Amino acid sequence: MEQRIFHGNLTPTDIAEALLSYFNRGNLRTQTVGNSDSMKVQIATRPGAASGGETALTVQVKKIEDGVMVSVSEQAWLGVAASMGQSVISALINPWNLLGRLDDIAQDVENLQITEKVWQVVNSVARTHKASTQISERLQRLECQYCGTANPVGEAHCVGCGAPLGNIQPRTCPACGFVILKGEFNCPSCGKLIQ
Repeated sequence: MEQRIFHGNLTPTDIAEALLSYFNRGNLRTQTVGNSDSMKVQIATRPGAASGGETALTVQVKKIEDGVMVSVSEQAWLGVAASMGQSVISALINPWNLLGRLDDIAQDVENLQITEKVWQVVNSVARTHKASTQISERLQRLECQYCGTANPVGEAHCVGCGAPLGNIQPRTCPACGFVILKGEFNCPSCGKLIQ
């Protein structure tokens, strides 16, 4: 499962609606489950599709502080692999059979790219809403524990009272660079254990 966090004025509904409008066409169908704070968008091959193998995946979008977290499940690709295998066997038996399977091959190739297209749609919606994977506004300033003055991240001493700020600076995940708050043991962006 791959997941990303987007900070900004973005809601799960924004992403779900974009995915619905993009994928609910051709041999694919989509549906949403959940509420405005946590939604799942299921993308699957229509039953009885005229061409291509069967595939499915789920995109989960959750509201978090300062933005949304998007998770894409592993794609079920065995149906697509079986369809491509059938095309290969047909071509080996008689190369002219390949002409009759061109629609299946084109649909199978398109189905194999669903995960990549999901991330393209999500990134496009994030850009439209001026959201990004950068640190949220909330984390770009640190409050001095002695005088309460807001200080830029990375400042060695408080601009108000001169107290050292080293112990309140955020840590980052060594795998993806996401800011880790105190008390977090797993990265909220990539899920890796922080040591």
